[in-house]
Amino acid sequence: MPLVTSTEMFKKAYEGGYAIGAFNVNNMEIIQGIVEGATMEKSPLILQVSAGARRYANHTYLMKLIEAAVETSGLDVVVHLDHGPDFETCKSCIDGGFTSVMIDGSHLPFDENVKLTKQVVEYAHDHGVVVEGELGRLAGVEDDVKVSAEDSSYTRPEEVEEFVSRTGVDSLAIAIGTSHGAFKFKGEPQLRFDILEEVGKRLPNFPIVLHGASSVIPEYVDMINANGGKLDNAKGVPEDMLRKAASMAVCKINIDSDLRLAFTGTIRKHFSEHPDHFDPRQYLSEARTALRDMVRHKIVHVLGCDNKA
Repeated sequence: MPLVTSTEMFKKAYEGGYAIGAFNVNNMEIIQGIVEGATMEKSPLILQVSAGARRYANHTYLMKLIEAAVETSGLDVVVHLDHGPDFETCKSCIDGGFTSVMIDGSHLPFDENVKLTKQVVEYAHDHGVVVEGELGRLAGVEDDVKVSAEDSSYTRPEEVEEFVSRTGVDSLAIAIGTSHGAFKFKGEPQLRFDILEEVGKRLPNFPIVLHGASSVIPEYVDMINANGGKLDNAKGVPEDMLRKAASMAVCKINIDSDLRLAFTGTIRKHFSEHPDHFDPRQYLSEARTALRDMVRHKIVHVLGCDNKA
C-alpha cells in the first residue's frame, strides 16, 4: 500500500470522536514497535519525523524503513514532518516523499506566521501534500524546540478563523496547556478545554492537533529512576484529559516522550539485571516490545482509534 495523507483519516476521526496517534520515530526498533502496536490494534497511523531525527538517522534511511513498515503491515500510514522550522526543511521533506508537513511559525508575529505558513501550503498542495500550522506556543523542550514557560502562550480563538482562511492549512496545532518533554507541570495539570471548545465552534469540522501530549507513565519513570536515572518530579498530561480532547475537535495527538521513557527505561532495567550483556539484539528487542505495548495502550485507552484502520 502507498503512503497516504491525513485528509480522510481526520475526517473519520472528527466524525467518530477519536484521534489518530502521531508517534515520533528515530530508528528501526522504534518504527517496528510503533507499527507492530498499530497493526495489532488495527489502527490508522501517523509516523512523524522531527528535523532532529532526520539529522540523526538520515532522511533516506528513515524513508526506507517506513516503506518496509507499510509493506509488512498493510496499514494506512502518513509520514509527517514534526515542527518544520522553515520553508526549506518542509520543501526537502515534500520532495523526499513525506505526505504531510508541519510548519511551525508560532514564534513569529501573526502576519509573519501567516506568510510563512501560506508559502509552505502553496508548495505542499501543488505536490499533493497536506500541511499543519500552529498558533500559540507550548512550553518545554523537544529536539530543536525550546520554549520557556515565560515565552509560552495559549492560542487565541479569535485568531484561528483568519489564520486558516489566509493560509489554507489542513490542520491546526493549538496551545491549551500541554507541554513538550517529561516535565510539563509544576502544579496540578490543567488543560484549557474552554479554548478548545471555542476553537471548535469557530472552525467546525476542522481537525485540531495537540502537541506535547505524553502522559509520562509513572511505571517507566520509576524504572529509569531505579536504575540510575534522575527524573524526579516528571509529570505529564493525564490520559483522561487527552481522551476528552480526542472526543472533541482534536483529531491528532502527538506522542514522543512516553515512547522514549518506555524504550530507555526498559534498556536501563535490562542492563541492571544483565550487566554482562553486550548484544544489542537482546536489549533492543525488549525495548521494542515495551514501546509496542505503550503504543497499544495509547491507541485503545487514550486515542480511541483501535479497529478504525
